[in-house]
Formats: sequence, structure tokens, C-alpha cells
Amino acid sequence: GDLHGNLDDLLLIFYKNGLPSEQNPYVFNGDFVDRGKNSMEILIILFAFLLIYPNDLHLNRGNHEDYIMNLRYGFTKEVSKKYKDHGKQILCLLREVFSWLPLATIVDSKVLILHGGISDTTDLDFLNTLERNKVRGLLASSDVFSPCTVGPLPWQYISHSLSALTCYQSSVAGVCYLQILDILWSDPRSQNGCTPNKCRGGGCYFGPDVTAKLFERYNLKMLIRSHEFKPEGYEISHDGKVITIFSASNYYEEGSNRGAYIKLNPELIPRFVQYRVSKHTRRQNLQERVGTIESSALKSLREKIYAHRSELTSAFAQYDLNGTGKISVNDWAAAMESVLQLELPWRMLRSQLAQTNPDGEVDFMSCFYDLKIGQPNKEVQPALVETLCRYRKDLEIIFNIIDKDHSGLISFEEFGQTWKLFTSHLGIDVYDESLDKLVLSIDHNKDGHIDFSEFLEAFHVVHRLE
Repeated sequence: GDLHGNLDDLLLIFYKNGLPSEQNPYVFNGDFVDRGKNSMEILIILFAFLLIYPNDLHLNRGNHEDYIMNLRYGFTKEVSKKYKDHGKQILCLLREVFSWLPLATIVDSKVLILHGGISDTTDLDFLNTLERNKVRGLLASSDVFSPCTVGPLPWQYISHSLSALTCYQSSVAGVCYLQILDILWSDPRSQNGCTPNKCRGGGCYFGPDVTAKLFERYNLKMLIRSHEFKPEGYEISHDGKVITIFSASNYYEEGSNRGAYIKLNPELIPRFVQYRVSKHTRRQNLQERVGTIESSALKSLREKIYAHRSELTSAFAQYDLNGTGKISVNDWAAAMESVLQLELPWRMLRSQLAQTNPDGEVDFMSCFYDLKIGQPNKEVQPALVETLCRYRKDLEIIFNIIDKDHSGLISFEEFGQTWKLFTSHLGIDVYDESLDKLVLSIDHNKDGHIDFSEFLEAFHVVHRLE
């Protein structure tokens, strides 16, 4: 849902739900910019992930991805302040980028995700064939307003341009503009029908009958939209068919609302996760907050490196002809890429992954020193930690099987059911008291759930005992 320049909310979502990846796809539903102070940082982060995972991170356009809105609500001012020499060029470029953002995302042909809403004339087939990059500014015609004009703009010009759009309803261009306005500006209401959204000055209010009609036409199951402030971060309407998700916490003031995001499991059953950025988080500086996310990514990378320790050691040895344990940075980077094939900027990451001597050569075995996993005890095979990292994905699969509601946490009930099934299959008697003690021993932070880190740690304990 809407982030509106609140970088703390984005970082908190990544902290709670994990970074975007092939195994952890995201849809961000517009309104990345305006109002908050860090719109540009949010765009840079999301665009970077879009480049890395083009099939797994999806960015829908919101009504604030529009240069007229940016003039009014702060993004233009933010860019001009942060980029004094090139602000105007950056705004022109972003106007182009915004015009290319998809208007909607459809998940598994059943869930329609768009920013605002629909109307009784919404035609998804028409919108799918639309050359959307030609529709740049929705609130004014290009011959009236220049996208590169930096300065205040009276709001009455916007309402005037909206009124002017109605003159073009009979033309293809007019239909195109109005269809997009409906997608980006509309709001659901409990009354049937479709009426003009006079409060916003664009789009419409659409009722349950309009939703039902669109669902029947396209065989849809759910509509997820954003666009509206909600005190709890989300709201369900139209008999459960329409879900509003709003991700900017403390939107009006400290404590005014929770933010939320929605998770869909493989059966497309929604689960809501609420949060609120705390005063403690705000006291941290930007580097500390970003560092939390970076450290998570580096930890995952180090685990992958350790999982391939044997292959990497052999690859390093091919460059270390004299057996010194040191190789050049170029050779180290080549060895890393030859084994891991991640297409990462290894030279840039070297300072965080390996140590160098005064001559600038890399101590290649130092790649394995920093891994934040407890070293195995003497009675355990030395390759245990490497094996554990290598089979992390298998453990994730087991974790997800136990995690029946795909919440990212295993409840005591879910663990108990799976454990009893397992012991029954092996013909082992297990008592409820013993099971309770086992669950409590795994739940290190005593929050009543088992997260994946606690689950992994349980396997460390089992192997040590063996």
C-alpha cells in the first residue's frame, strides 16, 4: 500500500517480511512519493530491486506518480532540494518512468491489484492494450503545464483540467484518460452503483454491484487496492471482495494509525500484518536503519558462501600457485563468481566479505571467518555447518509444511499437530508434557511462535547431541 515517502515503513516491512527475491515476491501498489521526506530514497531502493528481480518485484502506478501531484504535495520540492544541479532533469526523467509503471497487477488470474478502484466502465482488456507511456500527466494536458516547471501551482488549475476531460469522453483519448482516472482515483462505497467522486475531483465511488459485475466478467476472486488512509492499516469491504491496504504508519501524526501489508498464501487466502514505526526507530539515523536491512542481506550471502566452502577453497587454490593463502582482488572476484554465479559486484563487496593484507592481496580463507553461526563441537563432523547452510532450502521447505497458514511463523498448535503425525508414523510414543517442553525450548524469545531462525537453531542442537 501507500508509502508516501516514509522510508521507515519500507525498511520495517523488509525487516519483518524479508527482502524481495525469487522466493519472496512483492507488489507495491503505488503512491511511493509525496508527503514524506524520503520519497527519492524509496524510489531508488524499489527501482534497484526491480532491476535485480524484474519478475518478482512489481510496481503499480498510484495517483501520486504524477508531476502535478508532485508539485502540490512535496516530491518536486524534495528532488529540487536534494539535487540542486540536476533536479529539473531528474523530475523530467521520473515523469517518463512513472508513465511506464503498470496500472494493475493480476495474481494467478484471480486477484486484481490496483491503486484506486474501478467503475462501471472499467475495461481490463482495453487497459491491457493501452500504450500507457503516452499517458504521462493525468491531471493536466501537456500543452498547458510543463512537467519540468518547478514551483507552486494553484489547485484550481487541476480541478479545471479534470472538468475539461469530460469534453473528450467520445474520443479514444478521452476514454483512455477517464479509464486511467478511475483506476487511480476511485474509492469503494457500500451503496450500489457508480457515482462521481466529488471529494477527490476524479474517479468515482463504486458499489458492491460494480465489483460483482467486474468479477463475473473476468472471473476474479479479490480486488486489493490502496489509496485511502485506514486507522488499522487495512479495511475489508464489499463482502470480503475488496481489500484496502495502507502501509504508511503515523500518517497524520505520531500514533495516528498503524501501517499494514497483506500476504497471500498459495491458496490466495489473505493474512494481514500490522505495524507502527516506533520513536526508537526514528531516533536511529538513516545509516543505522538501512544497515539493518544490509546486514540481513550480507548474512544470507555469507551463509551461501559457507555452503560452498569446499568449491570456493578449490577455486581460490587454483590462483594461489605458491600456497600463500593470498590472491589478488581480481582473482578473488573471479573465483567467487565462477562458483556462486550471482553476478554480484564482488570487488565492491570484498571489504565486507574478506580481509586484505597491506599489499592489497585477499586472505581468501577469511571469507569463512565472519559467518554468524556457532562453530560445531569437536564430536561433530567439521562439515556440519557447511552442510546445514547447503540444505537451508530443504529446511525452509519443512518449515513451510509445518507453517500451514503460511504466516512465516509456526504456532505451537501447528508444531504439535505435525510432530504427533511424525511420531505416529515412526511408532514413537510422545507425551503432551514432553511436547510442550520441546516447543518452549525452540521458542527462544518466548513470543508464542517459532520463527525460521529458531527453527534452524533447533537443528544445531539436534546435530550437537548426535
